[in-house]
Amino acid sequence: MTEEFSKPGFKRHKFKELKVYASTEWLADNKKKYRQVFDRLETTYIYAELSFYNKHFDIEDWEIDVELKCYSLKKGRKEICDLPLRKKVSKYDNVVYIREGWGNKTEGSFWKNGTYYWEAWIEGEKVGTKYFYIEDAGQDFLPGENPYLSVHSLRLYEGPYDDVPELDRVYYKSFSGEETRYIYIEVMLQNLHISKAWQCELFAKFYNDARELKGQVVRLHRVEKKDEFIKITTGWGSNVKGSWRKDRYTAELVFMDRLIAVIPFEIDEDFVEGISPVWLPDRGQQIIPSIQQDDRGSFDDAMTSFDSLIGLSDIKQQVRNHADYIKFLQLRKERGFDESDNINVHSVFIGNPGTGKTTVAGMMGLLYRKMGLLSKGHVHEVDRVDLVGEYIGQTAPKVKEAIEKARGGVLFIDEAYALARSTDDTKDFGREVIEILVREMSNGQGDLAVIVAGYPKEMKQFLDSNPGLKSRFKFNFEFADYLPQELSQIARFVCKQKGVKLNEEAEKKVDELIIDAYRKRDRTFGNARFVNDLIEKGKINLGLRVMRNEDPRLLSRENLEMLELADIAKIDLKNLRPLPNIPIDEVLLRESVDELNRMIGMDKIKAQIHEMVRLVRFYRETGKDVLNSFFLHTVLIGNPGTGKTTVARILTKIYKALGMLERGHMVETDRQGLVAGFVGQTAIKTNEKIEEALGGVLFIDEAYSLTAKTGGAHGDFGDEAIQTLLKRMEDMRGQFFVFVAGYTDNMETFLKANPGLNSRFDKMLRFEDYMPDELLQIAMHMLDQSGLIPTPEAEEYLKSYLAFLYDCRDKYFGNARTVRNVVNEALKNQNLRLAALPPEERKNVPNNLLTLEDLETFKLDKSTFVFNRQTIGFKARS
Repeated sequence: MTEEFSKPGFKRHKFKELKVYASTEWLADNKKKYRQVFDRLETTYIYAELSFYNKHFDIEDWEIDVELKCYSLKKGRKEICDLPLRKKVSKYDNVVYIREGWGNKTEGSFWKNGTYYWEAWIEGEKVGTKYFYIEDAGQDFLPGENPYLSVHSLRLYEGPYDDVPELDRVYYKSFSGEETRYIYIEVMLQNLHISKAWQCELFAKFYNDARELKGQVVRLHRVEKKDEFIKITTGWGSNVKGSWRKDRYTAELVFMDRLIAVIPFEIDEDFVEGISPVWLPDRGQQIIPSIQQDDRGSFDDAMTSFDSLIGLSDIKQQVRNHADYIKFLQLRKERGFDESDNINVHSVFIGNPGTGKTTVAGMMGLLYRKMGLLSKGHVHEVDRVDLVGEYIGQTAPKVKEAIEKARGGVLFIDEAYALARSTDDTKDFGREVIEILVREMSNGQGDLAVIVAGYPKEMKQFLDSNPGLKSRFKFNFEFADYLPQELSQIARFVCKQKGVKLNEEAEKKVDELIIDAYRKRDRTFGNARFVNDLIEKGKINLGLRVMRNEDPRLLSRENLEMLELADIAKIDLKNLRPLPNIPIDEVLLRESVDELNRMIGMDKIKAQIHEMVRLVRFYRETGKDVLNSFFLHTVLIGNPGTGKTTVARILTKIYKALGMLERGHMVETDRQGLVAGFVGQTAIKTNEKIEEALGGVLFIDEAYSLTAKTGGAHGDFGDEAIQTLLKRMEDMRGQFFVFVAGYTDNMETFLKANPGLNSRFDKMLRFEDYMPDELLQIAMHMLDQSGLIPTPEAEEYLKSYLAFLYDCRDKYFGNARTVRNVVNEALKNQNLRLAALPPEERKNVPNNLLTLEDLETFKLDKSTFVFNRQTIGFKARS
């Protein structure tokens, strides 16, 4: 250790933090009232607190040279003070704090309105910078008189880490402990200091009922000159549900060391919609927050807001006509006309990505609410993954849950055509979703608008998939691609949103890129999303250019916001689509791994999967990307009943939890789902299945059936499916995984059928036959699920019989499926035994015991059964 300390260049310190404060009031744990915005008339000294880690902790005392400098940016860069210090560092201090200030003891006499910053230097090296702001409201900040702002409204809502759009917010006064992630405060403040721009620093503190601080968030918001209102959202929590415990809480807002508002809420069993009263300490009163603008406005106000959207002229007219017709029907009802049908508000949106379908859905929810057709008007957006279950019985509850979440508003189903696969796919539950939706739209509780969206051709197939579906959707809205001039308008709007501007050359270049992309567009053209990504890339290039300056802090505001030609010219349109940052879903990962661990046997396969989990965690810890970075096309080989399909489903959930796939769903299919009966159709069918699986896993069961039945002869369309699959597997590596499963010998033949097949698969999982003791464990588990307890004699005999079957097995042995057949036969025998007893006697016989008598039909004699290769199982001899 001493040798390491003596090496040239070794630093005995490590920078921790640089903070700013003005009050020397003593607080617990020697903390200060750290903040960055101060009122001029209240300020005497401004202090800098430098902290660093002592690498010689518990070893020796030493000394260090420190320098704290303060600068003003009011008219260029001007040095306010330079404070050199030589500090003795004690070996007993793990973290060292150095605090120095500058100013005057008379309030308001030294610091003037403006922007300042502290710099910290250690041993001649600059280690940190911290900005602070002095604001001047022109009058004293007296109790009960806030010259900067007043509280207009506070409301609470729940959401994920990246917040939720304003149209989707549902406001609560009580939250569900099991379902809550982040609790957000939507803060609306009235700006009382409108004569100039200023910095608003807001502290949001969340306390439990015992006044213990659960979390704190600080928001620094620049208020522009003449802004009437200041709107800020801030929240605390976790993306893992269940981090909030049942209790009473308060969310408290602090501005310039003054408590300005307190809003109470509860964590309980369920969500309770509503708005809690807000306590305003300065006024000494409670208020009910003001209603949001869209609630105060009329129907015409909502339509005016809708009309302000860029482009969509045909859609706007169609929506206005739709609204007028609904008002006409309402008028007829008011005048006593008998309208036998309820007013239909279900719609079909057809168009390419980024054409405003989701935005218009939100607007229509608002319009329907204004017209009294919906009680809330929010939008609950779902797709196939959110609606379709993996197993029988899972789909209906998922669909009903989505419907209830959308109740009162709009259920928006994106890419709805994915619910209606081709009629020859027998393994799909999407049709069950459609049937439930048809029932809900026909005779459900109402207070719901269903909007389905997708591409034109696929949406026609979707509407034709169920006889009653097309009649439920009375209104079709076709969203055309934005015109180049409209996309240019959107680009200017996006610039304003992102706080940047385009100089003349950059503006021309953006327009050129838009026109070029428009001319080359296909049905995947991103429209407004394309433009948003274009400006985002330009802003990134601006940032990189700015940070190459020797001291970027000296640059003007214009330099920090102006996009130049070089920033736009560097954009690589081929790689414009940014990858989402998907964190590890620890809850799903734990559940999936536990499900895997509970499976009987498969030790080698479990070890491989656990190894993969560890590897991905290591990648994340070292800062490497994992999304679309792994190539895990997998072959699952094994005899019948060895758990291939079950493990494939679990593995997909693990990959989803680890964030290795964008969507993390599994599309299950077989030869029927990929191969068509006519030339040229198989490639189309296979490509559609691959498109459906993008971002997830395509699982092909009995994949060997794709190889030509004539030993590889041409003419079998399965070969066309393989060729199509091979190309997409290579071209889109990492964007989806292909799992192929089948019996050992058949799969080895399948992999040899095409020279490129074997090399495309990166991983092979071999499922061995279950050993006799594992077969017994499976049988005992199945018996337990059936509510049966075997007697010791029956358990011993069952063990012997399963060992006998294992010894007699061949490549068609059914493993767990054979065990299921045995258990079902034993259950039938047990029921027949009980049925043969008189009712009086049956009362005295336990009905949950499996006895040796129930297993008498299972003989340990090869001559009593023959193997039936047609059904892959055992058949009793007559």
